[in-house]
Amino acid sequence: MRKIIFSLFLLVVSTMPHNLQAAEVRLAVTTSFNNSGLSDILLPEIKKDLGIDVRLLVVGTGQALKLGKSGDVDAILVHSKKAEQDFVDKGYATHRREIMFNDFVIIGPSNDPARIISASSAKDAFLKIEQNKATFTSRGDDSGTHRKEIMIWQSAGKKTDTFDAEWYRAVGAGMGATLNTASGMNAYVMADRASWLKFGNKQDLKLLYSGDPLLFNQYAYLPINPQIHVHTRFNLAIKLETWLASEKGQNLIGNYRLGGETLFTPNANSE
Repeated sequence: MRKIIFSLFLLVVSTMPHNLQAAEVRLAVTTSFNNSGLSDILLPEIKKDLGIDVRLLVVGTGQALKLGKSGDVDAILVHSKKAEQDFVDKGYATHRREIMFNDFVIIGPSNDPARIISASSAKDAFLKIEQNKATFTSRGDDSGTHRKEIMIWQSAGKKTDTFDAEWYRAVGAGMGATLNTASGMNAYVMADRASWLKFGNKQDLKLLYSGDPLLFNQYAYLPINPQIHVHTRFNLAIKLETWLASEKGQNLIGNYRLGGETLFTPNANSE
């Protein structure tokens, strides 16, 4: 009788749908997205509506892409369009879907020694910082924010690996840690607007420059291709994507504010 019961138990377990055994999605997200506090708003609603636990792996965009390539996550939510498209083109993700955007801003000491408040563009602001050898903290971590920063320096004809470490400080850390470093050193730093608004250790720092179209910051969702990594929870990843792009998900994103300011603008395209 015991053998019969045990055999029946094995049969039930083996035929259970995979989603019922583990309704969890492993999602690699950027530190800037997590620092904003938006995940605290979205995750409980996702759990309530879909019964899915979203386990966040909070890393920079470069590391998120590596996790996706190795199949260690089911989807990624990042902000570096060129790298994302390359990721899709190489077959690691089935597609790329835009979810929301905000912008990057340039922060600095309130006395603004490089006078970037009068800059005509993000490139001009960076050149003023470099010309004055004003202390600048870079994430230096291959994140989407770091890649955008490098792109702006390159547009100004500059290579960061030639900069003097006396004024150009690569932190090699997430957005929160980099902002803390900038605050402690009273230095310039580029951050996404959401992280800046959420940041509680501003001290003498203030937002000095924004508005250049070059500082546009798009976030996109990429589900990992199950043909490459058959163990990934592709169906659950698609359910999560559909929810993020739904009217409810987009409204929650758009209505999330700090101090009366909107942190993200939803822009998911319908499919």
